[in-house]
Amino acid sequence: MGALRLPALTSIFTSSSSVRSSPAIFPLKHHLRLPVRRPFSAQSTTEKVVAPELGDGKGKVVDKDKDRVITPRSQDFNAWYLDVIANAELADYGPVRGTMVIRPYGYAIWEAIQEYMNVKFKETGHSNMYFPQFIPYSFIEKEASHVEGFSPELALVTVGGGKELEEKLVVRPTSETIVNHMFTQWIHSYRDLPLMINQWANVTRWEMRTKPFIRTLEFLWQEGHTAHATAEEAEEEAMQMIDVYTKFAYEQAAIPVIAGRKSRVETFAGASTTYTIEAMMGDRKALQAGTSHNLGQNFSRAFGTQFTDENGQRQHVWQTSWAISTRFVGGIIMTHGDDAGLLLPPRLAPVQVIIIPIWKKDNEKAGVLTASSSVKETLQAAGIKVKIDDSDQRTPGWKFNYYEMKGVPLRIEIGPRDVSSGTLVISRRDIPGKQGKVFGISMEPSALVAYVKDKLNEVQSSLLERATTFRDSNIVDVSSYDELKEAIAQGKWARGPWSAGDEEESKVKEETGATIRCFPFEQPEGPKKCLMTGNSADEVAIFAKSY
Repeated sequence: MGALRLPALTSIFTSSSSVRSSPAIFPLKHHLRLPVRRPFSAQSTTEKVVAPELGDGKGKVVDKDKDRVITPRSQDFNAWYLDVIANAELADYGPVRGTMVIRPYGYAIWEAIQEYMNVKFKETGHSNMYFPQFIPYSFIEKEASHVEGFSPELALVTVGGGKELEEKLVVRPTSETIVNHMFTQWIHSYRDLPLMINQWANVTRWEMRTKPFIRTLEFLWQEGHTAHATAEEAEEEAMQMIDVYTKFAYEQAAIPVIAGRKSRVETFAGASTTYTIEAMMGDRKALQAGTSHNLGQNFSRAFGTQFTDENGQRQHVWQTSWAISTRFVGGIIMTHGDDAGLLLPPRLAPVQVIIIPIWKKDNEKAGVLTASSSVKETLQAAGIKVKIDDSDQRTPGWKFNYYEMKGVPLRIEIGPRDVSSGTLVISRRDIPGKQGKVFGISMEPSALVAYVKDKLNEVQSSLLERATTFRDSNIVDVSSYDELKEAIAQGKWARGPWSAGDEEESKVKEETGATIRCFPFEQPEGPKKCLMTGNSADEVAIFAKSY
């Protein structure tokens, strides 16, 4: 195919028309109370804290100084999301439009995801490695559907060392092409297969409409790439990895995703089949939280990635690729958060337990701090992520609200009376007010550790149960196009039989804004008729508006 003409990187940055027509990173139209250049934070966030019990009379949650604001979710979900990211200190602007800086607390959530996934990848036979960030543009051109699918999002380097480059370089949007280039050099015989690797990396996609964590010019992810001798092995690998993602979503993130197969229209550019996990966010939009692609022989044929089989015949390898990204952090925020801020599943929380020492008189301080330190050491020795806030610049009430906003699952309060009785108070983040608070918990190490672990498990299970109930109550079974349109108009997901073609699928998107999120693996039994054509259908599909 002929070379596809794309703008140079300099023109992408300087084109006045593109700058005027595209919105600023992280939409501001519902966030006008903050300066234009800093939608995440009007001042240093250390000086602003949410106090959920206080209001400003306009439906917004503010603190006594009225300088930190969290918009209620029900009032403006997008503004709420941006407020939470700012106030919980998860991320901030990068200096280049469309980029973000992930702050330590936000990155700690990503690290927890990495730690879990790294174990699972190695258990399933994959090794970590790294590929270059710069890819020759000619590589992208080799697979026709791949270049067509990614060309609008490519960032190109045309100048290096002050000189015009002989060949443009693509800043990695994904790595199938460069992986195949290297696989072709490493794979010779069936004895070299399967070849199964993963890399943790950054990628760049020139998005015009951005949202922190969900869609940014640059983001972090892992991408797995494998090569196999048979189609059956590749399909087994693709299914295995979407199962790993599904288990992670349920068991670690407490997000009840729906796993299934993408439609042909929604299949990854260059893949034969794409499998996905789809999550329902708090505003009922769908989030594609992870994908696994069976690439067939599309890339191996384009790059000549072959091996000699046991019969001495040359064959093209069968391949897969699969990935999850920092988008998952955004999914956690939007699935579990509430008007008080973040609400983190304990298994991914950077801090699982916050200890707040409470004293009024100077002669009470030493005893309270000693008891608090002892409790911290006990929990830490048991593998629990625990922190003490013993600063005396802020009141206990301020700290309660601050760590609720940070989404810490459990709070321990220790005062002079607790020290005298050898007990303490524990509050659950997922149950607000007095209902979530239990008094008189023993400080005796074995009893305390057992109680805290039990409560952390309860919070984890509660979040999953709550999210599952919300998801199921917002999925509508439909049997006609009119019913589908009505369900989407109500902001819900529509589930119905589908056997129509690409044109009908495009019609649904044009008229409702919804797309086929997936054909779920779990399918109802019995005969079905397509909601659009009335013809026989083998499967039901899920339609929803998405991020």
